[in-house]
Amino acid sequence: MNQATDTTFATDNQANGLMDNYLISGLDYLQHYVRGRLKMHFTGAEPTPITLGLPNELDGSAFARFVRHARPSTAETILLLSALAPHIVSGFFDGIIHEFLTQGGEFPEFGGVKGQNHRGTLPTGETVMFLLAGSDAKARLALLPLFSEDSFLFREKILSLEAMRNGEPALSGRLLLDAEFAEVFTTGKVGLPQLSMNFPAEHISTQMEWDDLVLPEGVWQQIRELESWVKHHDTLMRGWGMGRKLKPGYRVLFYGPPGTGKTLTSTLLGKYTGREVFRIDLSMVISKYIGETEKNLATLFDKAEHKNWILFFDEADAIFGKRTGVRDAHDKYANQEVSYLLQRIEMHSGLTILASNFKSNMDDAFIRRFNSIVYFPPPRQEERLLLLQKAFPPEISMEENVDLRGIAASYELTGSHIMNVVQYVCLAALEKGVYTVSNNDIIRGVKRELEKEGK
Repeated sequence: MNQATDTTFATDNQANGLMDNYLISGLDYLQHYVRGRLKMHFTGAEPTPITLGLPNELDGSAFARFVRHARPSTAETILLLSALAPHIVSGFFDGIIHEFLTQGGEFPEFGGVKGQNHRGTLPTGETVMFLLAGSDAKARLALLPLFSEDSFLFREKILSLEAMRNGEPALSGRLLLDAEFAEVFTTGKVGLPQLSMNFPAEHISTQMEWDDLVLPEGVWQQIRELESWVKHHDTLMRGWGMGRKLKPGYRVLFYGPPGTGKTLTSTLLGKYTGREVFRIDLSMVISKYIGETEKNLATLFDKAEHKNWILFFDEADAIFGKRTGVRDAHDKYANQEVSYLLQRIEMHSGLTILASNFKSNMDDAFIRRFNSIVYFPPPRQEERLLLLQKAFPPEISMEENVDLRGIAASYELTGSHIMNVVQYVCLAALEKGVYTVSNNDIIRGVKRELEKEGK
């Protein structure tokens, strides 16, 4: 990257109104820093000292907010900017190196690798070590903690080093910037992950409201306690210092028959507390191959860390079920999976909801560690009546003979049963073009729904 390129880069950003963006200043700072180190390496001339101050308080960009909060050292700033630069300017390092190696050639001291599709130099740990310490062995040894868990950039999983084969130096690994941090630093926001083999969870939401949920008062009280924890968690754990005394996160078991509101309650909790809710797809988590289940779960929990997401494990007893006596190798590894789950859930800092039809199916070790256990009973007669009254759209009118109270008294329906009945009745009305329904229409839908379950 020559001086002309630098000028073009600045002009383009000025035209786009980005000159106050701290990330632009950071990239300019890194350019000068890299150029100064290379000048010193090839000519022995001392570089002109430059500094990068803290961002202006008026700069609301994501990278500026991060730096104001984290207050990285100079070495950490160089490390982070080096990882971020190729995400913004392709060939960021190559252009500067070409200024000093005009004929090309090998430059092993600088480190760096080529990507599968990206043709520019991608920095390795060796790249940053060279920028910070050159060939000074003493200085290099002093900088090694920068790449360990002692550095908050690695501890918080913002950066990592690509694993190397046995025998190769660890710093030869490519410097990896977490994809979400790369996205938020460059665009100011991060998209929600999509269900995939790399992320076995589906984002769920609802257009329904708390008023649509019909539950006994005792259950409502427990739900309000969960809502209170989500709202006041940060104040409790950080502001009041209880993080030193309490385990991170909150673990709750929802149990009860299907269709009683467990999933809807989870999505409404997310909706009214401003948290995203992800339902874990257990079919994509559980693997018959030894160690793969733990790996899938590790990927999930690592992704969810510090996101304030609500994790919802539906039919959780499929993986959180009771451990068995060890009769063979399969039992041994199955029990290890449950033990691993127990550890990861206890360390997760967010709200984790496990849903099951039966509390008795859950492993006792999990039961002891739940902060709350909420039973969702089948709706009683008055609750069934209320669900029926709320369920029909205003476009549907009822004949005089409709007896919703009688239907609620005669049939033991859950919330999901009732919604299926209402859908059937509404579709039949739309098909006929007559939007008035009779008692027989509703009973026909009820019987059809119960017959599916052999009742």
